[in-house]
Amino acid sequence: MGIDFAAEGLLEGLEGDERATRLELLKQLSAEGISLEELRAATHDGRLLFVGAERMVSGIPRYSTREVAERAGVSPDFLMALRRANGLPVPDAEAIVCSTADLDAAMLARRFQEAGVSEDQQLAVVRVLGRGLAQASEVMRATVLELVLEPGASEAELARRIAERIDDFMPMIGPMLEQMARLHLRHMVRTEAISAAERADGTLPGAREVTVAFADLVGFTRLGEEVEAAELGAVAQRLVGLTVENLRGEVRLVKTIGDAAMLVSPEAGPLLEVALDLVDAADAEGRDFPQLRIGLASGAALSRAGDWYGRPVNIASRITTIARPGSVLATREVRNAGGNGYRWSSAGARSLKGVDGPVRLYRVRRPRSEDAAA
Repeated sequence: MGIDFAAEGLLEGLEGDERATRLELLKQLSAEGISLEELRAATHDGRLLFVGAERMVSGIPRYSTREVAERAGVSPDFLMALRRANGLPVPDAEAIVCSTADLDAAMLARRFQEAGVSEDQQLAVVRVLGRGLAQASEVMRATVLELVLEPGASEAELARRIAERIDDFMPMIGPMLEQMARLHLRHMVRTEAISAAERADGTLPGAREVTVAFADLVGFTRLGEEVEAAELGAVAQRLVGLTVENLRGEVRLVKTIGDAAMLVSPEAGPLLEVALDLVDAADAEGRDFPQLRIGLASGAALSRAGDWYGRPVNIASRITTIARPGSVLATREVRNAGGNGYRWSSAGARSLKGVDGPVRLYRVRRPRSEDAAA
């Protein structure tokens, strides 16, 4: 005997065609083996269209977290800590929410332990990967929706299309992520410098001399009051695109924070070029795109967990907040290390919030055509 979805409250508030298409979807998902409890939860959370794809990605829930931990030979507390580090909700240890995919992940964590990677080290890596993969997953979800959405499609048809697309893409995602990780690790190995003292002490590389830049979209907060959220998100994403398109040499994009991007380079010159290119690229987007302002500082900074810390990071961030729209403002250290080929003008000594003492600043521009010819 089939489930009475109306009696279970899963059709509440729906009428006409909307009720009929929801009923069709619920019957389809139930026939695929999705339990009534899962259907209730998915209906409550508004993810009914994706529950089939979710099953395809992660498999059928068969185990509790405690059972997974016992089978994999790791601590349940460690598995829960890994989920928290990944930015995911932590279920009750006895709830049957884990699939074979969760068991495989737990066994992989044990293999890392056997290879000498401590729990704390694994958690540090997962925290960074979790932030990036959460954003990547959101982009993938939006991409799938763009591919399947069509006017007039029923919920059941959309759910089928989403699951089919996910099934098509899943075999490619793992190799893609592996290849990207290899490329980034190769870059890190090539550029990571370890001093003699660090080799002797057996410690991680400490602070090193770098140049840091923050690129900030002018008026982004005000723009958020004037345009729709989707349009605002598109502007922020375009900043990411412009930044990536203009990277060169050893200049790295460290992170984006809404309306700002942070970049770092072992040398000042290449980062100055990227900063000037970014300002030009933002201007070339037209009047509907905000101008950029960029602040740069050089000094000793420490790299940990995919981010950078230290005085040049703080100073570059503060400089950006006082730079004029469409300008690049830098410290004296950046000017001295940047080499020839730029026009520098003094912006005076400024007091920056949270920074001891005044900081002498300079605005940098490209040379005039006649200067370059000379």
